[in-house]
Amino acid sequence: MASLNVNEQSLPKLLFIALCLCTLQQAASLLTQPRHHSLRAASSPGPMGAGDDTAPAKAAMEVSSVSSSSTSASTAPLPPPSVLRSVLMSYAYVGIWISLSFSVIVYNKYILDPKMYGWPFPISLTMIHMAFCATLAALLVRVLRVVDVPASPPMTPRLYAASVVPIGALYALSLWFSNSAYIYLSVSFIQMLKALMPVAVYSLAVAFRTDSFRRASMLNMLGISAGVAVAAYGEARFDAFGVALQLAAVAAEATRLVLIQILLTSRGMSLNPITSLYYIAPCCLAFLTVPWYAVELPRLRAAAASAAGPDVFVFGTNSLCAFALNLAVFLLVGKTSALTMNVAGVVKDWLLIAFSWTVIKDTVTPVNLAGYGIAFLGVAYYNHAKLQGLKAKEAERKAAATAVPKPDDAEAAARLLPEKDGRDGDRKN
Repeated sequence: MASLNVNEQSLPKLLFIALCLCTLQQAASLLTQPRHHSLRAASSPGPMGAGDDTAPAKAAMEVSSVSSSSTSASTAPLPPPSVLRSVLMSYAYVGIWISLSFSVIVYNKYILDPKMYGWPFPISLTMIHMAFCATLAALLVRVLRVVDVPASPPMTPRLYAASVVPIGALYALSLWFSNSAYIYLSVSFIQMLKALMPVAVYSLAVAFRTDSFRRASMLNMLGISAGVAVAAYGEARFDAFGVALQLAAVAAEATRLVLIQILLTSRGMSLNPITSLYYIAPCCLAFLTVPWYAVELPRLRAAAASAAGPDVFVFGTNSLCAFALNLAVFLLVGKTSALTMNVAGVVKDWLLIAFSWTVIKDTVTPVNLAGYGIAFLGVAYYNHAKLQGLKAKEAERKAAATAVPKPDDAEAAARLLPEKDGRDGDRKN
């Protein structure tokens, strides 16, 4: 009977280790691919702020054309030093991004959870982040001129009101709801719910006609949703209000990503994380003042009368981590690819689940892991299909480039044709 109890207790750990190994294998295979050709698709989902780790930065999609026929690792030649250095640097970029994203999420959980630091004011925390990030972004753009603002098309007041203001409003809602969920739900369960992001993005893209409906993709999305539903069924600390907050955050974030493609990318405007913060953070801060004034300001006044002021060190380092995360996104996507970031995000989710399980002592059941495993397989297939689609587009682009004659070649052929006709006429005479 004792051995049966041991097996039941070890089952979640065995499931967790197996799924982690699958994730690491997928990430390693993606990072070790040599990149010969790159397909750069400017998609700027925008900045990453308080607890938001779902939006990639300015996409530099690099698609690999790999030709390898080695069948044994022992007989395969060693990679050239440049390839080895590129692989090591890719792992370094991924490690930096995972560390910072991990730190921001755990730090936010520590501040907001009433059982830890005990400062349950998610709107105020998000406003602190936005004010800090907007100030540093303005310093980098206007004073130090580390990055340039987009010049084609220029950011006019009319374009700002029509494009950036709706995105900033959705970003404010996304951050508000996602940070509020940390008060009611465990870190591990929140990461499981975030697996619904591809489902929401694809569904809205089809609704807004920015993507086409495909039966295979929709079946994949249904599989991801079923996995998340199983994980929710097995959640030991299920809170309906917290789940509603997180689902609302996913919906707001997915709408924001689709609107970015419609309002900005379609107009030829591409924003990296720094310029995104420069434009969107002040707008987001302005929108957050409305719910903050109505919801949290009275509670803050009551709390200030009975407790000491907030710790400057805690909130300063927390805001610095949030801003550093944006720089890490810029570095990771610019040096590797947005697809690499997606796979690294899955690795980071498993690390957060392990941390929540072992350190914070949140309860993770076998049903939790089984459901998230199903969702993980769906997300892995989604990333694989996206990679194959990018490779197909790259092959079509190369075929079109080789099929169209160059202007210089056409001009040379036009000059040679009369010369050839003249020589043939002389021979006949």
